[in-house]
Amino acid sequence: MINIALPKGRLGEKVLALFEQAGFDCPAIHDPGRRLVFESESAGVRYFWVKPSDVAIYVERGAADLGVAGKDILLEYEPDVYELLDLGLGRCRMAVAAPRGFYDDEERTLKVATKFTNIARRYYARQSRDIDIIHLNGSIELAPILGLSDVIVDIVETGATLRENDLAVLAEVVPISARLIANKAAYSFKHGAIDMISEKLKGLVQP
Repeated sequence: MINIALPKGRLGEKVLALFEQAGFDCPAIHDPGRRLVFESESAGVRYFWVKPSDVAIYVERGAADLGVAGKDILLEYEPDVYELLDLGLGRCRMAVAAPRGFYDDEERTLKVATKFTNIARRYYARQSRDIDIIHLNGSIELAPILGLSDVIVDIVETGATLRENDLAVLAEVVPISARLIANKAAYSFKHGAIDMISEKLKGLVQP
């Protein structure tokens, strides 16, 4: 039985549909109720829903053999897992944004608001830019509007929220999408089953 951690929410529903399309369906997961773990003996899989940011932890610690996590989570926390496949779901980008007309005076420290502190720090380190990281957990767009920061580093999908707040993208940091990840020990012992799942998914997302 392969244990698979699925991210809760809209992305998770798409991920589940992809797994089922690949032949790993689990009728029990569609039954309403309070169950947390769902098994399909015929498909040889056991699914469970977790908070998206926790998927990598479940996989790294071995509670799950496989999981699906956003590239943003993998870059930010750098879990010790194998990244097997880009599923092409939840496509967006990590970007630097600022108020329209913003000018970056490189003579002074740049104030950067973000919840992705490691990604932002590495991005600006490559540019040898002196920055002051301001860690926030929500409403990142508010920071430059109120003068808390000069710029933000955040996930951008359509850009509508930025436009509504008179902000604009200055630079793209990295493209983001959902990735299939595996626990390293589980891959050693169950590589046959894990490779089969990965290959079937690959056939759907990379025909």
